Amino acid sequence: MARTVRRPARLRGTLHVPGDKSISHRAALFGALATGTTRVRRFLAAEDCLSTLACLRSLGIEWQLEEESRGVATLALTGAGLHGLQEPDNVLDVGNSGTTLRLLAGILAGQPFISVLTGDDSLRTRPVDRVIEPLRQMGAQLSARDDDSLPPLTIRGGPLRGIRYRPPVASAQVKSAVLLAGLFAEGETVVEEPQPTRDHTERMLRSMGVDIETEAASTDGPPAAGGIRIRPPAELAPLDLRVPGDISTAAFWLVAAAAHPDAELTLTDVGINPARSGVLNALSQMGASIDIGEERTAGEEPVADITVRSSRLRGIELGGELVLRMMDELPALAVAAAVAEGKTVVRDAQELRVKETDRIALLTEQLQRLGVAIAERPDGFEIEGGARPGSLHGERVNGGGDHRLAMALAVAGLLAEGDTTVEDEASVMVSYPGFWEDLEQLGTA
Repeated sequence: MARTVRRPARLRGTLHVPGDKSISHRAALFGALATGTTRVRRFLAAEDCLSTLACLRSLGIEWQLEEESRGVATLALTGAGLHGLQEPDNVLDVGNSGTTLRLLAGILAGQPFISVLTGDDSLRTRPVDRVIEPLRQMGAQLSARDDDSLPPLTIRGGPLRGIRYRPPVASAQVKSAVLLAGLFAEGETVVEEPQPTRDHTERMLRSMGVDIETEAASTDGPPAAGGIRIRPPAELAPLDLRVPGDISTAAFWLVAAAAHPDAELTLTDVGINPARSGVLNALSQMGASIDIGEERTAGEEPVADITVRSSRLRGIELGGELVLRMMDELPALAVAAAVAEGKTVVRDAQELRVKETDRIALLTEQLQRLGVAIAERPDGFEIEGGARPGSLHGERVNGGGDHRLAMALAVAGLLAEGDTTVEDEASVMVSYPGFWEDLEQLGTA
């Protein structure tokens, strides 16, 4: 199926974007290990998170989704405790969700049974050696195909020992896998981050009563963000939380409003965790008119309402820590760069090549079809901006089944002359089932 997008005369409206995908995954997985009933409002009932729930059901966890509407639901889940998961009688299918694969690997490493994790065609091309190495050091037995690099991933869990581990590449998913294995390990487990990554795992586990703390970064050796130290608890307290709106989802509307010549959009209850809010910093550097209002806390997470208006954008250079804090938002930012004055250069983003697709290559190819002057780099891309809304031209484009690329191309269609047809419209179900409906609500399709 395909969806056609046209450039509107104006963009106006208020949106409540769906719940944060990273937090929804963690709430379900951690709640399954708690003692008692976990209740999660505004849970993201999109394909990735539904894959997590399906895996948990295969592990003996009972749950219910209520009041589902456009991908948002209330989750009620009965935890089995740290040692109450059951051996699955079949392979666990994580679908397209790398988060499910890597975090569940950490949990299953501490279970006294064998499990196998697999996924769809895209997922089976994504590396798992980064989690195999530390979990083996902790005492679990893991193996995967292609010399232990690609799923399916087989895990024989058992008694674990705490380790001190420094990942070669900064990754919140690898960090989380090791910390989750640390819940079952003898002694302390410490993860030393090469650079800061999103800290939803630490915040949520702390709210559940886990003894987890951050060490100061060492002044010796290579730069680091400090260590995350965890000690195994006797049990986890259940969760009762409301998931904030996903900043990665909000990014598409932030870019649409900033890049369109007549726009004002307000996004309510958006998570602005500093480890995730790089897109706000980048757009502000580009000159975007962004107001952050009514800052507050939802559970352990900072939340705010964000209003963005039409802006005169300028090109910038992005790299290092800022890119790490906005890796998922870079496809959206590329659209803003297309209409900014001057050149935008993105580097240190080689992780984009091992996402659902090679996002650098496919983004470059598809934006070029729309008339964007974008060139691929080994670790990112550069865009010669200056295109005005309407000077881009509509075309048939395809995000290759990648939800974030499909949404970025749809936003580019809001700025293009003529019709832009996005061929893989269904891919947005992975993270934002209501995307096309919200786009229509704004009068843009």
